[in-house]
Amino acid sequence: MPELPDVEGFRRVLSQHTGAPIRAVRVRDPGVLRGVGARQLAGALRGHRFERPRRHGKWLIAPAGGPVLMLHFGMTGSLSWHSPHEPLHRHDRVVWQFDDGELRFRDMRKLQGIRLARDETQAERVIGDLGPDAREVSRERFEELLSGRRGRLKSVLTDQTFIAGLGNLLADEICWHARVNPLRAVGDLDETEHATLYGAMRKVLRAAVKAGCVPPRDTWLTGVRDEPCGPCPRCHQPLSSRRVAGRTTVWCPGCQPS
Repeated sequence: MPELPDVEGFRRVLSQHTGAPIRAVRVRDPGVLRGVGARQLAGALRGHRFERPRRHGKWLIAPAGGPVLMLHFGMTGSLSWHSPHEPLHRHDRVVWQFDDGELRFRDMRKLQGIRLARDETQAERVIGDLGPDAREVSRERFEELLSGRRGRLKSVLTDQTFIAGLGNLLADEICWHARVNPLRAVGDLDETEHATLYGAMRKVLRAAVKAGCVPPRDTWLTGVRDEPCGPCPRCHQPLSSRRVAGRTTVWCPGCQPS
């Protein structure tokens, strides 16, 4: 599932192709369009040039000289650059054609998709319910937001209205690095644990953004979380897992006591 680091990677891809005129927009599957038709999308962007894109949480926002393209990658989406001669993948849903290549939005499950805002003001309204970006939020603001929440820590960290950008893998990884059980009630955490979680989030995001994903390192939870009863990379105890809010949550009962 694309999370903040993946979307940051997609932002870098798009950033490398700003300033060039969009020659055509091919909508191969309108099932990924949200609130905009295929002809409207193509007509609004053809001849325009993408400006410097930005990211907020899991959203990629690309101004185009008036209209603003908004991409959300759901569970299986991606954005990549290709030669115009490279065969299309069967899950390439929308293609932006340039003189020297193509940007392709690929998505197997089509759970989210592509929106088009008429301007920056409307784009901001689309993401208005999101919390601060996980990479940009200050420690003070993070602790303030955490103090006002209820529920299990894992559910809060993955709530995009609390903080934007963290998904299943990142939330578990941050809790593991902080040695805090993801099933803990947020209201039971103390100030030291708040600070530790923030520090772990910063550390994990730095490494993950550099890698362009949550890296499956042997020394991280992600390197072993998919193994049945896999060992904790830190203390080698068998990992525990359970479903929390419909998501598989993994932790070490030794390093992260309840």
